[in-house]
Amino acid sequence: MIFEFQGYIPVVHESSFVHPLAAVTGNVIIGKDCYIGPGAAIRGDWGQIILEDGVNVQENCTVHMFPGKSIVLKESSHVGHGAIIHGANLGKNCLIGMNSVIMDDAEIGDESIVGAMTFVKAETKIPPRSLVVGNPAKVVKQVSDEMIEWKTKGTQLYQQLPEDCHETLKEVEPLREVPKDRIVQEKTYATLRDFMKK
Repeated sequence: MIFEFQGYIPVVHESSFVHPLAAVTGNVIIGKDCYIGPGAAIRGDWGQIILEDGVNVQENCTVHMFPGKSIVLKESSHVGHGAIIHGANLGKNCLIGMNSVIMDDAEIGDESIVGAMTFVKAETKIPPRSLVVGNPAKVVKQVSDEMIEWKTKGTQLYQQLPEDCHETLKEVEPLREVPKDRIVQEKTYATLRDFMKK
């Protein structure tokens, strides 16, 4: 759902998809080919939130900020299920792992990967191409070309998803049994471990 707040109406490019069970409020600008999953809350009530082109904010994520702050999720940022971005800026083509928390005035460098359940303290500056894990977060190594290639391919799936949702997503009544001709979905993406074996 899209909500006006104090005269600010979110701006969402027509190529992007905001799930009806997500909430986008106030001073929010969403670029091209972005995906906002069900249960996500993007609250632009106390500052501006900009999602540049190709960003995805997955199911049950929260994007908000300390009063008076504005934040940017740069092009192709990928925010995994259940993550919280609170007043932090994300660099281009970075990956925020599931259930991670990124706090106020933190900056995640371009093409960095933040592991699942990582806690990035306020005002932390993560250099570009860093692999970050833990609570509190620590840089454990540099992101390799192979790792960023794998991440980029995953994000491209999410950049295709808005078009697929616009074309095929609809509310329906459930079936009561599995049809005999139900199509098996193809494998479109490998785990990082399987990707590195190629």
